[in-house]
Amino acid sequence: MVQRRTKLNLGNSNIISVNSKVVRSVNRAMILNLIRERQPISRIKISRISGLNKSTVSSIVSDLLNEELIYEKMKEDQNIGRNPLDLYLRLGKYFVGAVNIDSATTRFAIADIDGSLISKSSVPTESSNPEGFVEFCMDNLLGLCEKSSIKNLEAIGVSITGIVDSKNHIVSFAPNIGWENVNIGAIIRKKCPEISNVSVGNDAKSSALAELWFGKHDLNLSNFVFLSIGPGIGSGIVVENRLLEGEYNASGEFGHTTLFEEGNKCVCGNLGCWEAYASERATVARYISKVNNNSGKSVDVIMQDIIELALNKDKVALETLQETGRYLGIGISNIIKSIDPHAIIMGGKIIQVWDVIYPEIIEIVQKRAFSGNAKNINILPTSLKVRPRLLGAATMAIKTIFDDYKITA
Repeated sequence: MVQRRTKLNLGNSNIISVNSKVVRSVNRAMILNLIRERQPISRIKISRISGLNKSTVSSIVSDLLNEELIYEKMKEDQNIGRNPLDLYLRLGKYFVGAVNIDSATTRFAIADIDGSLISKSSVPTESSNPEGFVEFCMDNLLGLCEKSSIKNLEAIGVSITGIVDSKNHIVSFAPNIGWENVNIGAIIRKKCPEISNVSVGNDAKSSALAELWFGKHDLNLSNFVFLSIGPGIGSGIVVENRLLEGEYNASGEFGHTTLFEEGNKCVCGNLGCWEAYASERATVARYISKVNNNSGKSVDVIMQDIIELALNKDKVALETLQETGRYLGIGISNIIKSIDPHAIIMGGKIIQVWDVIYPEIIEIVQKRAFSGNAKNINILPTSLKVRPRLLGAATMAIKTIFDDYKITA
C-alpha cells in the first residue's frame, strides 16, 4: 500500500517528507500543548490558533479524550446562547518520575503532567559506583510510587550536573561527582524495562526547560538564559522556545569560561574560571578566608549558613555575598554580549539574598554590557516554587508525553 506523503515545516528546520501518520502525530502534539498552555480552551479557539481545520481538531481531541489525557467541561456563560465545551488537562491519571543527581544530595519526586510534585524524598549522593547508585535511585523512585499508590510511571527524567549526551542518555563528563561516560539510560532500561520513555539531561538545561514550561514570569520567555548557581555554575539557553544543546552537548558551559587567565584553580583543572569565583563553593571559601584573616578563627560553614548570617546583617557575610554578586555580574555581562537574551533567570540558594546580590550584579552589567543591552535586559530570580533541577527532571519526562512524535524521512 502506498502511504500518502506530505511536506512538513517544523520551525526553522528543513522541510522534509513525512507520511500522514506523522503529520497527525505532530498535530496531536500541537493541540495537546495548546491545551496545556491555554486551558481552558475550546475546539474553535484551538482551530483558530493552530490553523488546523475544525474536523482535524475534533478528531484529535476525541482521541485525547479517549486516552484520558484531557477532559471537557461546559462553560457557563449567560451572555451566549449555546454554552461551549472547554478543554482541560486531566490530572491524577498519568505520572512521571524525576531524579536530580547533585554533588552532595540526590532528590526524587513523582509528578503529575502539570508539573505538580506528588511526593518527594532525598538521599546523600554516592558517586563511587555510578551503576549501583543509579539502580539505587530507581529503587527509591519505585518506593515513592508504592507509598503514593501509583501503579506505573509513564516516563522517567534524570537531571545531573555536567556535560550530558541527552540523545543517548549518557553522562559524558561530570567533574563535580567524578563520573565519565556513564550510560544512565541503559542502566534505567535494564532496571525498569517496563518504562519506555527515559530522559537524561544537564541539570541547568533541564531547569531552563522547567522555567519555559511552568515559569510564572510576566514577560516573553521565548529567548532567555537560565543560570543555575550551586556548587558549580550551569546554564540553559532557550532560543525561540527551544533548548539549545550544541554540537557536542556542551552549550551553556559559561561556568568554565575564563575570568582571570592566571586566577583561582577550578574543579575542571583550569585556572580562572567564572565558577571558581561566583559559585557556592567559591563563596564559602571566600567567607572562610575573610573570617580567618579577621579573627584568626577556624570556621566550618555551608552556603546556607552564610545566607542566614547575611539576612541577620552579618558584615562579613554581606561583604562576601556582595563580592559574589560582582563576579556574577561580570559573567552575566559576557553572556549578554554573547547571546543577547531577553532575560537572565537565576536559580539556586543565593536568590534568597536577592536584595544583596542584585544591586552588585546590575551595576557591573550596566558598566560592561553594551548600552542597548544593559537598558533592556531582565535579570530575575526563578519564578519556580520548587527546586528547578528536580522540576527540570520531571519536565523532561513530561515533555515526552506532550511531544510524543518522531519524524522519519
